[in-house]
Amino acid sequence: MSIPSSGLKVLVIDDSNTIRRSAEIFLKQGGHEVLLAEDGFDALSKVNDYEPNLIFCDILMPRLDGYQTCAIIKRNARFSDVPIVMLSSKDGVFDKARGRMVGSQDYLTKPFTKDQLLQTVQDLGSVKEGVL
Repeated sequence: MSIPSSGLKVLVIDDSNTIRRSAEIFLKQGGHEVLLAEDGFDALSKVNDYEPNLIFCDILMPRLDGYQTCAIIKRNARFSDVPIVMLSSKDGVFDKARGRMVGSQDYLTKPFTKDQLLQTVQDLGSVKEGVL
């Protein structure tokens, strides 16, 4: 599957099918390749197999929550520079701080708009491209 040169490989991790599908539609409209995972364990194998450029990760998930998932990804030297954006329906200062502590670059409150999602990808995607 060919993607536009500006397109990034974006992984969306969320246990809500609605959120995953919304994010997938918005990101594809923005010209990005989208990978979906429904929990942290599913996400870890996809990160390893597909090496995404950017990850959106829900906080509240069964088995392995977003903080644990983010921390595990960040501890792996291969993926430590991949930007991770935490997703949560709570807009709390504590959640944002805890997300930063485990290595996330940003925080998006659900439900998000197409513009918010694509702006975040653009902001963090340009940071990632600058590293390469």
